[in-house]
Amino acid sequence: MMKKKFKLQDLDCANCAAKMEEAIKKLPGVHSATVSFMTQKLTIDAEDAQFDEIMKQVAATCARVEPDCKIIM
Repeated sequence: MMKKKFKLQDLDCANCAAKMEEAIKKLPGVHSATVSFMTQKLTIDAEDAQFDEIMKQVAATCARVEPDCKIIM
């Protein structure tokens, strides 16, 4: 497993952060995820072997919830 933190840019509402977090947690290979509106950070714990693929899905999920939000990798 790999745990990483990413900075989020233009995450505009706490409700969106909560929706993102719930959606990310449901992705296959994700063990845990936290989206903090206050710190504008995403913490994700996911399968090492699929990490890049999982992050693509995470980015797509974030874009669906908050189109302006970017994950700084």
